[in-house]
Formats: sequence, structure tokens, C-alpha cells
Amino acid sequence: MKLISWNVNGLRSSVKNGFAQALAEMKPDILCLQEIKIDHIAIAKHQFEFLGYEAYWNPAERRGYSGTAILSRVKPLAVINDLPDEKLNGEGRVQTLELERFYLINTYFPNSQPELARLKFKQDFNHGILEYIKKLEKKKPVVICGDFNVAREPIDLANPKANDGSPGYSQPERDDAAKFIKHGLIDSFRFLHPTTVKYSWWTYRFGARAKNVGWRIDYFFVSKKLQASVKSAEIYNEVEGSDHCPVGLVLK
Repeated sequence: MKLISWNVNGLRSSVKNGFAQALAEMKPDILCLQEIKIDHIAIAKHQFEFLGYEAYWNPAERRGYSGTAILSRVKPLAVINDLPDEKLNGEGRVQTLELERFYLINTYFPNSQPELARLKFKQDFNHGILEYIKKLEKKKPVVICGDFNVAREPIDLANPKANDGSPGYSQPERDDAAKFIKHGLIDSFRFLHPTTVKYSWWTYRFGARAKNVGWRIDYFFVSKKLQASVKSAEIYNEVEGSDHCPVGLVLK
């Protein structure tokens, strides 16, 4: 099964910039999208057609902000939006598909913002989703993907020293990311490519993408029970249409 995760930074913009072609070329069984920036009214108005895929939506309450969506060729057993803790909802950040062998969680983690203004909310969110994963794992394994808005280790960003303490590379955020590993989840890309330097996000400023001055902040984590099923994990640097590129996981 081929799974793709992509922060499109505005679905309408991405559709204008080659989204359909990228979808046709990557041919995922399931595509998880973050930061769709579109509400139910706009979804109905635009009448998106994703041939062969069923679309599941979780837009934010605030128009033009955040939100997630999943396109799937596989019929899920159940679709669940949001987290059990209502205080963490309202921004369309989490979707869960229950599949036959595992749960797939599509997540757009909060950005801690300049001066770490939303760090407390992000830490609460990190704690809430880890508790949610623990609960789901009692029934079956979990695959969680999306824009985690954190570079876990120095290898995951081009300028770690210059960005020490910055949003997405502050110590509290990195500590929270480490908790996913301590819990037993596996960073699939780093598991298969322990020394590979590849990024999934580049600022639009300073020609960062052309210079490959980026960050790896988009991930697929899997429960330890799925480790033997991880066939490949990729970062599709060549795919444009957003300030992020897609990342992928293939399970046997």
C-alpha cells in the first residue's frame, strides 16, 4: 500500500500549480493533505474532482486557515475527525482512517510561531495526540503522517546552529518529538535512510529551495508492530506546487 503525505499550503493554489499531474504520477492508494486552507462552502463551490479517490474533509472553523483532507482509493472501516480533547480541536488538524490492518492518522501539527507564542498549545497538542495514539494502539497499530512542524535532529535542517531555539527547532519541540520515538514509534524515513540528508520544506524567501536550504518536518511514523512491513520511505523533492514536497511510505 502506497501512502503519501503533502502539506499543500492551500489546496486551491496547489490545484492551479500541477496538483492533478502530481497525483497521477505518484499514484498513491491514500493521499493525506495538510493546510488545505478551504472551508465546506468553498469545497462545495469548487467541486473538486479526484478521479478514483473518495475525499474526506476536516476544514478549520476559521476560513482560509489550516485544515486537512484525505483522498483514498481504499474504503475505510471508519473516518474520525479531531481528537478526544475538545480544547485541541477547531483548526481541522487531525483525521483518522480505520483500515483493516492499522489506523492512519493525518495530522497538521501547530506551528509554535515567532517568539514561541503558541508553544504551550503545541505542547498540549503533542501530548494529546500521543495519548490518542496510545489508545488506538490497544486495538491495532498506527501510522501517523503529516507536517509535524519540527526538525527532530541536526541532520534534519540545513542550518541547525543558526536555528537553535527557533520555532520548529526549539528544545521543547524537539523533546516532544523524541517522545514519539521513546513511545516506540518509528520515523520510517530515518529508519531506512539513517544518514541521508533530504528536506521536505523550504521557505519561499532567499531562493531557499533552489539552494536546498531546507528542513525535514514532514514525516511518517509507524508503530513498532509495522516495522517489518515498511518497504520504502521517500521524500519527493522534485514535486512542486507548495513550499513543502510530498513524503511517502510503502507498506508490504
